[in-house]
Amino acid sequence: MNKAELISATAEKTDLPRRDIENIIDDFFNLIESEVIKGNEVKLSNFGVFYKKERLARKGTNPGDGKIIIIPANNTLGFRPSKTIKEKLNKNR
Repeated sequence: MNKAELISATAEKTDLPRRDIENIIDDFFNLIESEVIKGNEVKLSNFGVFYKKERLARKGTNPGDGKIIIIPANNTLGFRPSKTIKEKLNKNR
């Protein structure tokens, strides 16, 4: 499901205008983004936790020539699903 499909599905369930739903979804994700960038965790009950994940520098291999390279340290977005979500995922196997 992409963003447009999420907006459409929400509009069908709520009878709210698509423009309002799009604004709410944009604001929701912008809030998560800004909090994670600050280093804060965003905990959503029965869903999971979004957090800033720090990766250390590491060795890698250039696929073009096979030489060893150093991949610099960087930050990325991490997500830990809640116990409830994990159980539902495993229940539907």
